[in-house]
Amino acid sequence: MNKELVSKYITHLYPIPTSLKRGGNLKEKINCILFDIYGTLFISGSGDIGIAKKDPQKAEKIERLLQKYRINKTPEAVLKDLFIAIENKHKTMKKSGIDFPEVEIDHIWMGVLENNNPDTVRKFAVEYEMIANPVYPMPNLKELIAACTEKKVLMGIISNAQFYTSYLFNWFLNLELEDLGFNPDLCFFSYKLGRAKPSPFMFKMAFKKLKEIGVSADSTLYVGNDMLNDIYPAKQAGFKTALFAGDARSLRLRENALECKNLSADLVITDLIQLLEFI
Repeated sequence: MNKELVSKYITHLYPIPTSLKRGGNLKEKINCILFDIYGTLFISGSGDIGIAKKDPQKAEKIERLLQKYRINKTPEAVLKDLFIAIENKHKTMKKSGIDFPEVEIDHIWMGVLENNNPDTVRKFAVEYEMIANPVYPMPNLKELIAACTEKKVLMGIISNAQFYTSYLFNWFLNLELEDLGFNPDLCFFSYKLGRAKPSPFMFKMAFKKLKEIGVSADSTLYVGNDMLNDIYPAKQAGFKTALFAGDARSLRLRENALECKNLSADLVITDLIQLLEFI
């Protein structure tokens, strides 16, 4: 999707430091790194992917967006319909046995906007998301990717995501994921699979794929900003783990979650560049 569509929404974001310090160590070099995206590789204005709840500062922008697409509804009505549609879809999916369901947001928007034109709906969804959840690359993202490529470290993704998530790399780094060196067989996006983290589903798929190509879980590092959604399922899959604690917006320690009571990451990093010593 063309960057021109979102260029007016792009503003430079800076990470907000956290109280955590870098720490931990790994005994062996890493052959593969799997990344979370929102709050890890990209600063996320709302702290995570997802349709942000109504923010008065954003209501005006959403109103202009609705006018642009000739949608005769108030922002409040649209958001209400959106959250109800997502909740109803989640309920249906849970009834079919999916523990942590994920929707395809463009399909949801089709119903909310009463518009079956996929191109129009996707453009609207992208603009809406850029208003609701502004994003910007974390410091040293380019440098980390370049170093992994140079050292022939496999790169992949396990992320809660939507169809527009992979566009971020093109919009901000001017290259597609594969051209940046990410292995397409190691990229797992929740919307494609109907399952979101902290479900172990995507991590099990990654484990299986890595085994097929001869890469051990023990030499694979998963990097994420959320102890429950990222570190817990990654540990369960046998991966080494790094908690990204570089931005207070997105750091999720989940201290009250039962799964995280005695859980710790192998590494704590506060800047992506700190990963270089382990590859």
